Amino acid sequence: MSPQIPLSYAQRRLWFHYQMEGPSPTYNVPLVLRLAGTLDRAALADAVADVVARHESLRTVFPDVDGAPVQRVLDAAEARPALRARDVEPAGLAAALRQEAAHAFDLAVEPPIRTALLRTGPDEHVLLVLVHHIATDDWSTTPLTRQLSQAYTARLDGAPPAWEPLPVQYADFAVWQRDVLGEESDPDSEMAEHLAYWKQELTGAPELLSLPLDRPRPPVASGRGRRVPFGWDAGTQASLDALARETGTTVFMTVQAAVAELLTRLGAGTDIPLGAAFSGRTDESLDDLIGFFTNTLVLRTDTSGAPTFRQLVLRTRETNLSAHAHQDCPFDRLVDALKPARSLGHHPLFQVMLAYQNAGRNDLSLPGLSVVVEEIDTEAAKFDLALVFSEGGPVAAPAGPSGMTGSLHYAADLFDESTAKTMTERLVRLVRAAAADPDRPLSRVDVLSAPERALLLTEWNDIDGQVEALWAAHAFPAAGGTSEP
Repeated sequence: MSPQIPLSYAQRRLWFHYQMEGPSPTYNVPLVLRLAGTLDRAALADAVADVVARHESLRTVFPDVDGAPVQRVLDAAEARPALRARDVEPAGLAAALRQEAAHAFDLAVEPPIRTALLRTGPDEHVLLVLVHHIATDDWSTTPLTRQLSQAYTARLDGAPPAWEPLPVQYADFAVWQRDVLGEESDPDSEMAEHLAYWKQELTGAPELLSLPLDRPRPPVASGRGRRVPFGWDAGTQASLDALARETGTTVFMTVQAAVAELLTRLGAGTDIPLGAAFSGRTDESLDDLIGFFTNTLVLRTDTSGAPTFRQLVLRTRETNLSAHAHQDCPFDRLVDALKPARSLGHHPLFQVMLAYQNAGRNDLSLPGLSVVVEEIDTEAAKFDLALVFSEGGPVAAPAGPSGMTGSLHYAADLFDESTAKTMTERLVRLVRAAAADPDRPLSRVDVLSAPERALLLTEWNDIDGQVEALWAAHAFPAAGGTSEP
């Protein structure tokens, strides 16, 4: 009997969530490709099967054996995904994609990948590749799209792709991870060292941020979400790039500083814990693997003392460099060690997530086809708020660095769309002003729009008018007049 393959720590985190929630689309990761031109469906189906055969992670199921989850890798033939094709009217495409992306994987018996090909017209198709997060992460999109392109090209010529064997598979990483980190009960282990750091780093951090909710938080989060887009221009982005170079930081750190300051302005206080995903690929042999390597870290940002934007960015630098040195500590082990109050209504240790993507990483070239990677709203929310940034979006200038596009994903249980939109507008105002003058104290940067400012200063702060109304309501003379005996 073959030995049982353990889950990686990241996989265990999602598996426990799956056990509590049951099959759900919350952690589905969709890749949507709009294809224009002559498509060979058989070659595409074979190409998808080639990628699945190459990566054991895409043909792994997670049964429960004696109360513990294990990985069971299926044979390539058994796990070959069906390319389900159907015609869809263009007007119904968005709804059809949402329906396909809402599939709930049964991880115990079902491979974590599905495909659907929607034909919207002559030589017009949309391909959806849907993968459960337990088998993929953001970085994985690059080898997935590249190898799908290679396999499709080879299949058009009537042959399988001529790939070199992968040096390792995901199961090797899961075993290696446990061997390297060791047990937290061993004071000399890496696990014990990392946990000691994070316990000290997060002592006293707020477990639940005060956010401008539109509704009381339900005892159990539904997972329903929405998103609103935002972005800023190429000139603002160029200023952020320059500040990052001057301070020896990254653009992500500048964005983190801006988000932390915004949350402070929204009433969250000056101690802002933010979630951030680190790639978890600490060895180059993992670069071409599809799998869930990402580890979530808590980045604590101190906005107190009226810092300038430059000073706040430098604070994030110190925090992030230290966190990076301890990025191998599995998030679920950290939660177990810190023992925050558990709740089904909010995420532990942080409720606002930051994600930073490099635009263009998902480019895909298929012979005879023009390919456009499109976004799809899965209408799922893992956190109260999640801000996803993508540098190099459509606001690019004709020359020089391009702008930043982003989307704010928000929990529909807690926020209205109007509130989420207001948050993004204030963030963009803050970033533009701070990037233009990073040495001005952030307390002097106005994040309100002109109508918001007028509302606060006049309509909501009309003291004289309120006094007159009060006197009138009680049949008294207006302020300054005389009363009758």
